[in-house]
Amino acid sequence: MRLNPQVIEKGGKKEFVVLPYEEYQAIEELMEDYMDLIDLRESKTDGQDQLSVSLDEVIKELKKG
Repeated sequence: MRLNPQVIEKGGKKEFVVLPYEEYQAIEELMEDYMDLIDLRESKTDGQDQLSVSLDEVIKELKKG
């Protein structure tokens, strides 16, 4: 992705960046995807110590009840 930022200075220092709205939306979507990836990786790590149950076992238990 190529960005076209406009830098605004205040007191001789870079203070703000302005982007075209489409570029902002693309960055926002990338950040959301990245945060989802982090959440997924954390969930996989958190669940490693848990016992797993096969789908067949779940179906059998549901039919019993």
